[in-house]
Amino acid sequence: MISKACIVGAYQKKLEEIAAYPDIELTVVVPPYWREGRHFTALERAHVQGYRLVVAPVVFNGHYHVHFYPTLPDILRESRPDVCHVDEEPYNLATCLAIRDAHRVGAKTLFFTWQNLLRHYPYPFSEIERTVYRRVDGAIVGNRDAIRVLRRKGYTGIVRVIPQFGVDPDLFQPAGPRAEDRPFTIGYAGRLVEQKGLVTLLDAVHGLEGDWRLLLYGVGPFREALQTRSAALGLAGRVTFCDHVASTEMPRHLAELDALVLPSLTRPNWKEQFGRVLVEAMACGAPVIGSDSGEIPNVIGDAGLVFPEGQADRLRDALARLMSDRALREDLAAKGRARVLAHYTQKQIAAETVALYRALCAA
Repeated sequence: MISKACIVGAYQKKLEEIAAYPDIELTVVVPPYWREGRHFTALERAHVQGYRLVVAPVVFNGHYHVHFYPTLPDILRESRPDVCHVDEEPYNLATCLAIRDAHRVGAKTLFFTWQNLLRHYPYPFSEIERTVYRRVDGAIVGNRDAIRVLRRKGYTGIVRVIPQFGVDPDLFQPAGPRAEDRPFTIGYAGRLVEQKGLVTLLDAVHGLEGDWRLLLYGVGPFREALQTRSAALGLAGRVTFCDHVASTEMPRHLAELDALVLPSLTRPNWKEQFGRVLVEAMACGAPVIGSDSGEIPNVIGDAGLVFPEGQADRLRDALARLMSDRALREDLAAKGRARVLAHYTQKQIAAETVALYRALCAA
C-alpha cells in the first residue's frame, strides 16, 4: 500500500487489522511528512505492529496532483507484491506512476477516490486519469456518489464502496457521565475553511438560549474570518478556537461534547465526501448533527440529526432539541456507537479491503 494519509497515527490501526489476516503480508509506503500550505504533519508511529512500514522520499511534497515517490520502483522490485493498493485519486501523478511500476512486477492494482462530483480536469491530469482507468484492476470509493462519477467517466472495472479509514472503538469510546454543572458543549473538528459551513454554525449559536459553549478544533485559512464573525456576534466569550490536536488525543476531546456539528455547504466544485469526524464522535458517544451535504445523511443514518445545509435557524432548532432533551441525547449517543460498531470500525474496513484484495487476485 502507498499512502500519505497513513502518516496519521490513528489511521494506522487499519493497517494492523489488515496485517492480522494470516494470508496477508503487508508493506506500507509513507512519506516522512506531508506539507499542506503552512501546515506540516510529521509521520506518527502509533500502530506499527505486524507489517512493514517503509518511509520513502517524496518529490513535490505538498502538491497533491504531481507528487510521487522516486524510490517506489526499487521498493516494488524488492517486495514483489501480488496487489499494489495506491491510496490516491486516479488523476494524481503518484497513482499513474505507481500503477505502471506495479504492473512491471506483475502486481494487480487499485486506487482510492473520494470524487463525488463529475469534474473534468485539464491536461495532463485528464490524460493521467484516463490512463489509470485503462490500466488499473480495481477501485475503492469512499461514498456512493463516487460510483456514479467513475462510471460516467468511463471506468468499467471492479469497484467497492469502502470508507478510507474506520475508527478504533477501543480508542474512540465514551468517557462516562458528564458533569451536570458545566455548559452544554458543542464542538466542531476539522479544517477551518469556508465550505465547512462554520459561519452557519456561528449564526446558529447566536441567539441559542441557555448555558452553552462552542469549541472549534482545527486550523485553516478561514480562522481569522471566523474570529471576526464571532466577535461581531458578541460570542467571543463563548466560542473557543483550539489549536491543532494530535489524532491520538482527539477521542478525549470528542467524548466531552454534548453535540458534534458538521455543517458543510455544497459548492460547485465540492460537497461533503464522508465526514470522518462524525463516526469518530459517534464512537465516543457524542450526539451528532450534520447538514444534508453529500454523504453526511448516509453516514449518520438514524443515529443523529440532519438539517438543510446553510439554514442556521434549522441548526439552532436541532441544537435546542438536544439541549432540552436528555433522553434524546442518550438515545442518539447509543445509536451512534452501535452504528459505528456495525459499519465503521477499522476492523470492518480492513475486512472489506482484504476481501477486495482476494477478489482481485482471483479475477
